[in-house]
Amino acid sequence: MLEMEAVRKIIRRALEEDIRSGDVTTACALTGGETGKATALAKEDLVVAGLDVFRDVFRLRDAGLAFRAALKDGDRVPRGTVLAVVQGSLASILTAERVALNLFQRMCGVATLTRQFVDAAAGTKAEILDTRKTMPGLRILDKYAVRVGGGRNHRYGLYDGILIKDNHIEAAGGIGKAVRRVRERAPLLARIEVEARTLAEVREALAAGADVIMLDNMPVDAMRKAVALIDGRALVEASGNVTLVTVKAIASTGVDFISSGALTHSARASDISLKVKRKP
Repeated sequence: MLEMEAVRKIIRRALEEDIRSGDVTTACALTGGETGKATALAKEDLVVAGLDVFRDVFRLRDAGLAFRAALKDGDRVPRGTVLAVVQGSLASILTAERVALNLFQRMCGVATLTRQFVDAAAGTKAEILDTRKTMPGLRILDKYAVRVGGGRNHRYGLYDGILIKDNHIEAAGGIGKAVRRVRERAPLLARIEVEARTLAEVREALAAGADVIMLDNMPVDAMRKAVALIDGRALVEASGNVTLVTVKAIASTGVDFISSGALTHSARASDISLKVKRKP
């Protein structure tokens, strides 16, 4: 579920950024009394995500607008599907249109791409995870869209998970030292994940007692050897250069998780139109 109050803060900031002192075009072209409806239409196949966000952009602009949607987040729909209908003041609809579409199109795009990754890894035990490579200020929307698409969230931020990456290892003086210090200072039940780029580093991470080992940018053959070496003593995550072309082969190595920043940093906004019809 989305934390809607946090979402509304995002929406308010976005509306303020776009409108500022007023919508000059709408104010000049319309009298303000025009009413009608706007229909949101999928112009390509997509996974729906963010209907509540789409609705609330319009409602925060004008509480008198009516919103109707027969779909729900997670639905996979074909091109030509009516996603939602907004009715009421056309001036309000036109002023909120761009912000509403920007957020909705992005969320549908992230969910659609995530579903493609999940489908590509089907038949293996690997779960698809996101990363912290999200759009600044939109993380809760990006991560929600990943979940809608069938993926899982890795970490929300630096505060809710321990991941010792290559730069931490270098700064701490090695994998063993980094893991030992974390064990001494982190909460008792905290799970420690360590990034490994080679089989030698996998051995170091195992010896240090890592709970999860991330295989970073390893060739598929090396990943397969690493999974055999770990042999269930830690969970295994694959990361780096994960694409729709490579994800099936990576999943087939036996890893538990596959994380990909592409889910959020490279997702293309879904093609959605909003067409207005004036009431006579």
